Amino acid sequence: MPTPADYLALAHAERDSLVLRRLATCPYPFVWQALATNPHTPPEALQELSAARDSVWNDNKLLRLLADHPSANPAVLRAVLEAVAAKLDEGERPYAAVLALAERLELEADEVRKLGPLRGASARLRHLLNLRLSDRV
Repeated sequence: MPTPADYLALAHAERDSLVLRRLATCPYPFVWQALATNPHTPPEALQELSAARDSVWNDNKLLRLLADHPSANPAVLRAVLEAVAAKLDEGERPYAAVLALAERLELEADEVRKLGPLRGASARLRHLLNLRLSDRV
């Protein structure tokens, strides 16, 4: 029977997209984060991970990793955007994910800009968000 360490090792090193998609359903947030750093994790698994929830810290880290993932296509990025918006609306602060999304040219600037007025967004986040979005050309 596989241990959590076995799942973690697979999540870091595996290249088979079917195995990686199966790993996205495991209950361990450290495995989700490892999948989000594995460049071979397919978009389907990344999109599934955008809905994974554990704790504020783990969720925010996972969302930032997903926003940075090289295989995150527009559908994945919009799923992450929705998750980040929900967290901000609840008063949470997934600021690193917001700023990572602002860097992604696959998303329209106006889509990301809508995060600024949400309840959890600070004045500093709004300022940084506007700077990042204004740097896009």
